[in-house]
Order: sequence, then structure tokens, then C-alpha cells
Amino acid sequence: MKISEIMSKNPRSVSPDTPVSEAALVMKEEDVGLVPVVERVGGAETRGRLVGVVTDRDIAIRHVAEGRAADAPVSDVMSGGVKTCSPDDSVEDAMALMGREQVRRLPIVDERGSLVGVVAQADLVRMSGKDRQAERTVEQISQPGGSHQT
Repeated sequence: MKISEIMSKNPRSVSPDTPVSEAALVMKEEDVGLVPVVERVGGAETRGRLVGVVTDRDIAIRHVAEGRAADAPVSDVMSGGVKTCSPDDSVEDAMALMGREQVRRLPIVDERGSLVGVVAQADLVRMSGKDRQAERTVEQISQPGGSHQT
């Protein structure tokens, strides 16, 4: 099965200069813990090139705990160097990457690096039913450490 079959398509995103408070509002409105950060070319309505992600944890640890102003840009607290998958990658490959990197959410980008979706740990569990590989992935993700730990 391909990632494109289970990913959330066209997720809301923010730009690097978006205030952190606005990114938090997007999280609240969408009921998500991660918002992709993209550089848009050609206006706000076009898909943008993924440059990072901002998570609820980034906001709590790198923003609130450090006493930054609410209007600080997302670029100050986002995680860069984010691992991604292609929509044509297999679900198994995505699960392996999520387990290795210990991330609960994985941006999906096209061949130009433009954001096209996000796959979350919950998507894998819903898709897999009683699949043992999904269980192992969740176990790996939940180990201490990982790419987005501060």
C-alpha cells in the first residue's frame, strides 16, 4: 500500500515568518500537534516547499519555556532537517522511517519538495488493524530520544 492512500492530503501549513501564536491557533483549529512550515512561491494559495515543522512540543519547550514573545516567528522554534516520504513510498517504508527517527508524524512531499500531505502514527494504526509492524513502529517511536526531542 502507498502512503498516498492513507495520508492526510493538503494539510494546513505556515510560513517561517508566521507568528508562533498563529501556528498554535492552526493546531487548535485543526486539532493537530504538528504544522508543516513551507516557503511559498507564487502566493499563499500555492503549495510550498517544506522547510521544517513546528510541533506543540516545539512551542512549549522552545517558545513558552524560554519566555519568547507571542509574535516571534515560527522560524525561531521550528525543527528543520525533517525526514520525509514521497506519496509513492510504501506504508512499510514510512513506518520504518518513523520508527528510526522516532517521530509520530511524517510530512509527505512531491519530487519538487512541495508539501502534499502528512501521515501520522494514528493513520498507521487505523490502516493496519492488527498488523504487528504498526505495533512495533509505535513502540519504536515511543522510546526515549528521537529526532525532534529537545
